[in-house]
Amino acid sequence: MKKTALIMAGGKGERFWPKSRVSLPKQFLSLTDDGKTMIQLTVERIRPLVELEDIYIATNSLYRKLVTEQLPGLPEENILCEPVGRNTAPCIGLGAVHINKKYDDAVMIVLPSDHLIKNNEVFAETLEQAAKTAEQGENLVTIGITPNYPETGYGYIHYDKEKMLGSANAVKQFVEKPDLELAKKYLASGEYLWNSGMFVWKVSTILNNFEKLMPDIYEGLMTIKASIGTSEYKNVLEDTFGAMRSESVDYGIMENAENIYSIPGDFGWDDVGSWLAVGRIKANDDNSNVVSGNVVSVETKNCVIEAQDKLIAAVGLDGIIIVDTQDATLVCDKEHAGQIKQVLAALREEGKTEYL
Repeated sequence: MKKTALIMAGGKGERFWPKSRVSLPKQFLSLTDDGKTMIQLTVERIRPLVELEDIYIATNSLYRKLVTEQLPGLPEENILCEPVGRNTAPCIGLGAVHINKKYDDAVMIVLPSDHLIKNNEVFAETLEQAAKTAEQGENLVTIGITPNYPETGYGYIHYDKEKMLGSANAVKQFVEKPDLELAKKYLASGEYLWNSGMFVWKVSTILNNFEKLMPDIYEGLMTIKASIGTSEYKNVLEDTFGAMRSESVDYGIMENAENIYSIPGDFGWDDVGSWLAVGRIKANDDNSNVVSGNVVSVETKNCVIEAQDKLIAAVGLDGIIIVDTQDATLVCDKEHAGQIKQVLAALREEGKTEYL
């Protein structure tokens, strides 16, 4: 069966401020030493399975030019610009009806645009297994990440060790982000995976689930599908998509559907959720610092320091993030990296939108 992919690239990457901005969010930045942007790396790793003409990018209309510049050769009609953000369920539904219009049915691989993978070969093999599972029936397949520590920032997938379909385990339930004690129990049980937000299914399967579990959104999707390829598409999309309720595919479908399976992924995954990830994905110096740009450090350890032309001199620091851009500088304790969003909220409240 034909394999297609939908890459979700509409996020703002607020926890990577001040480098990630409304005009240039995280997925269009290079955060690795190879100079490639995150969306370029995402497309690159899916290319062994999916032709470029069958890769769709769901994004904001503000980013159409960025997608075109960073992904030359991608058909223009494959850039799906959401008029407003409506979370992952409407986003995935929009991709599904475009693929459905083109191929009637196909395997659909859904990926975030802002994850990093260390082992692309194992990643491709895992998705190939997931595609085979999806093709065998009305199966919804999610890629779970084998946990190696009790993370409290991710949702988890509780899978059934005994009930399998090929290399995939049946999913018992999706569970919300746990506290530390519960995360330790999940890890010790060996029956839980991190929820990565990567999915594989047939287009017919996901649309059938929309019809059954989210009929209001399904109705809107069918209206949009009928307009694809016509002069009315843009207006229909704006009116119909904009009227949809905001809902995640996890809550709207995955937590309520039948025939859900999960395949464990062990391919060096990182969701690059905040500046803390830079310490995991870039080379560290002898003092566990990740330093780039014009930086001098003295008795400084466990820091992330990103400079531009202006010199940053760091003395006696431990566990600090410093990111300098042309118009803003972030100084943050690593333990508070998750609170960077609060800076953006304060900027909005103060009317300083030029820094967003």
